[in-house]
Amino acid sequence: MRAALVIVDMQEVLIPHMWRGEELADRIAGLADRARERGVPVVALQQIGGAMFAPEAPGTRLCERLRLHPSDIVVQKSAVDGFYRSALAEVLDGFDTVVLTGVGTDYCVDATARSAVSHGFDVVLVEDGHSTAANGDQEAGLTAEQIIARHNRLLSAMIHPGGTVTVRSTAEIFF
Repeated sequence: MRAALVIVDMQEVLIPHMWRGEELADRIAGLADRARERGVPVVALQQIGGAMFAPEAPGTRLCERLRLHPSDIVVQKSAVDGFYRSALAEVLDGFDTVVLTGVGTDYCVDATARSAVSHGFDVVLVEDGHSTAANGDQEAGLTAEQIIARHNRLLSAMIHPGGTVTVRSTAEIFF
């Protein structure tokens, strides 16, 4: 297994609105430290575009709590799917596994997980390493915890000839 850690959209503007956003950022930072110690590349996706994610807006910056290193790779994207018209596929050339974490569970994490499998990667979705809006989805009557649990279950049951999705807690990720 040749893996890369992919962190989705952990941007300053989003973290305060995510369920346990700062706690998540700290957990991902620890996971990134472990990845680097094992020689596993850390790739951070950064949403760019639209009023909320204007390139010059301060909130568009990646979260400082991640403690990204100069050696980490930042890939800018313009869609929920981290692969869509971005350099992510090229950056991951030669890898077979994506360890996926970040925000938002029901948007960019979900779309990027599905796309990764379509691109032929196996995905390890970090069970406690992604989050959604702090207030959940009130229209659907789902709490943040329910959305996260539902996506962990749905993505792990996905059938695709390109790859698999397994769900592992941060403690179970050993690179």
